[in-house]
Amino acid sequence: MLTDAIKTYQQRVDQVLRQHLHSLDDAAPTLKAAMAHGALLGGKRIRPFLVYSVGNMLNVPLAILDNLAAAIECIHAYSLIHDDLPAMDNDCLRRGQPTEHIAFDEASAILAGDALQTWAFDIISTPIDGLSPKQQLEIVKSLAKASGYQGMCGGQAIDLSATNQRIDLTRLTELHNKKTGALISCAVEMALIAAQANENDYDALMNYAHHVGLAFQVQDDILDIIASTEELGKPQGSDQQSNKSTFPQLLGLEGAKQTSQQLVDDALSELTKLPYNSQLIADFARYIIARRI
Repeated sequence: MLTDAIKTYQQRVDQVLRQHLHSLDDAAPTLKAAMAHGALLGGKRIRPFLVYSVGNMLNVPLAILDNLAAAIECIHAYSLIHDDLPAMDNDCLRRGQPTEHIAFDEASAILAGDALQTWAFDIISTPIDGLSPKQQLEIVKSLAKASGYQGMCGGQAIDLSATNQRIDLTRLTELHNKKTGALISCAVEMALIAAQANENDYDALMNYAHHVGLAFQVQDDILDIIASTEELGKPQGSDQQSNKSTFPQLLGLEGAKQTSQQLVDDALSELTKLPYNSQLIADFARYIIARRI
């Protein structure tokens, strides 16, 4: 069930992104091609998956969720483009393909990232049948907060400043709650806003998202050690080569595995508080630490 759902939602959000790209004029064809390369390079699409799966569980029609899923994937795509730049991680491979600045050039990569970021807010602020202006404003604010200083960008800044330094577990957890976890939590929060969820559902699902987001990053750190370059779609051991602090470095490999399992157990515990069939997102939480990519 999970594999089919992931594939279905991947295909759905990719189709939405293609439709939005098709609507752009051809005044700047290189930029448009670079945006398409960044947005449609593949990947797990876990943030759109959470928008769709949580929203569907809460009885929100998928058509209402389409632009939310597309917008958050645009933000994620822009972050990867900028993360790979020579000024940051200087990676040449992403999802088994040349990174943006390799496939095009550095200037095009910067512009493509900038354009995808602003385009996300263009998409998400377009009136959506079934959502009130108040709901859309709350969704815009959620995405802005998760992707800016208080979220992803703030986490990236901490990450860069911590390179070649040993940081403690508290600081590393803060880093990844912002850099990785904030956007994952935002995916769930957007669905909750669309559903006008009650306080109990909101609290339980946001706690679930928090645990899943951190588990995802712990597993990424583990995979950087145990998975191959072919499996990862990027150079194996890149964290160590960049001299970054990781959960396995601080906790040991087995300690990191135990931490990721505990985070998933905590996420699953939150789902027991819900009056819905949450099997799909429970399976997704388990998948987070079972995956090899």
